Amino acid sequence: MFPLSYKKALIQWWASTPPHVAEATVLSFLPFNTLPIPSPTSNCQRSSGVCQKTSTPAPPPISTVIPAELDPYGPRQCSSTLVHLSGKDRAINEFAITRTAEPHKEDLVILHGYGAGLGFFYRNFDALSRRPGWKLWALDLLGMGNSSRPQFKINATDKAGKIKEAEEWFIDALEEWRIKRGLDRFTLLGHSLGGYLATAYTLKYPGRVKKLILASPVGIPENPYAEEEPLPPNPPQDQSHPPSATGMEAELLDPSDEVLKPTPSITTAGNSSPLNTADKKTPTPPRRPISKWLSYLWEQNISPFSLVRWSGPLGPRLVSAWTSRRFSQLPGDESTVLHTYAYSLFRQRGSGEYALAFLLAPGAYARNPLLKRIGKVGWQGVPTVLMYGEEDWMDVAGGFGAQERIRREGRRLDREGWGGGSEWIGDGNGLGEDAKVLIVKGAGHHVYLDGWEEFNEMVLGEMGDVEVRERRRREWRERNGEV
Repeated sequence: MFPLSYKKALIQWWASTPPHVAEATVLSFLPFNTLPIPSPTSNCQRSSGVCQKTSTPAPPPISTVIPAELDPYGPRQCSSTLVHLSGKDRAINEFAITRTAEPHKEDLVILHGYGAGLGFFYRNFDALSRRPGWKLWALDLLGMGNSSRPQFKINATDKAGKIKEAEEWFIDALEEWRIKRGLDRFTLLGHSLGGYLATAYTLKYPGRVKKLILASPVGIPENPYAEEEPLPPNPPQDQSHPPSATGMEAELLDPSDEVLKPTPSITTAGNSSPLNTADKKTPTPPRRPISKWLSYLWEQNISPFSLVRWSGPLGPRLVSAWTSRRFSQLPGDESTVLHTYAYSLFRQRGSGEYALAFLLAPGAYARNPLLKRIGKVGWQGVPTVLMYGEEDWMDVAGGFGAQERIRREGRRLDREGWGGGSEWIGDGNGLGEDAKVLIVKGAGHHVYLDGWEEFNEMVLGEMGDVEVRERRRREWRERNGEV
């Protein structure tokens, strides 16, 4: 159950690899990434991928572009930056890949799931950054990963207000990051909780998202039990103290953590083609089985993250119970590095993780299901793709239900003031009708990692579709004198 020995756990706990060092080590698997791995003992601040010691003047910027002959799909430039936002202790950790041989016209922004970090997408960055004209931005959610971890507190008193405030804690930070980076419109991809928040962002900030790609998103299906569950209390005021309670770590309790088939090395695997599925009806979901003790911990905002922090030298051993299953299909060196990365994140002080129990009830159903709201994405005219693993524990029926809601709302093209833009009304097939469900063969909940080859092919196809739509949009605006 706990494959890491006591001795190795003690050594890892004593070494206490900083999370930004662990992240840099994961990203070093990218063949074109020349960003240096910071020293574990250095006291540094990151800016544009450079580790800068606080006690000395900042060194000159280091170029991360390697010669074209060493990067046949480039040249590509990597940067790792902490983007500071307004307010106290608010900053977003960002990893960006820029193609330097041509101007970039499109942006793909990637959001991770609950308790995870941008490094988990390391098997997707190479393939997705090969497409000309695109820039990739991978972000750590506020209060997670290597982003800052400000105190999380809900001030609202009513249930709807608390849920809304928990969502906006993340998506308002994303919007402020967008403004800082000068992005106008972009393609947004989110996994699990990142998919939930990507949808919430699209609904609150219409006109910013060109396409919404939801990879095994949490929170779509309706469940009357979840909507009736009481909300948890606010977390402790001192969130920096190690034995503090945290939000329910759904990923650690993911029932899809079965051992998957071995995956070839990141540098040698080929590609496979995407699989489309037919439309299905959405049945009424049952109450998801969950033990009384687990339900109690969830309602009290206590999670396995608490155990990792409380357990001290045993923490790495506890985390190995999850990482040994989750990363067992990967080559040994990659699974070892990802274990260190996961532990370095899980042991950090609680912050954004406290939001989960306000968004999801025990059993991981949303307190305010996206199925009730996602139809408005169709009204906005945002093409939406919902991706699930063939062995996903997430309810794919909810995805088909969302597909139907979006299509239904998108068909109302003759309505005055339709949010999709009048350029799409003329052909009778507006953007809003475009919603589909894709299945990644052989993958579990972590579709981007379990079935990374097929996942990459699917996302690349959607990126190409964005280019076609944007070209049509520009042509329509030119014909109508808007440019």
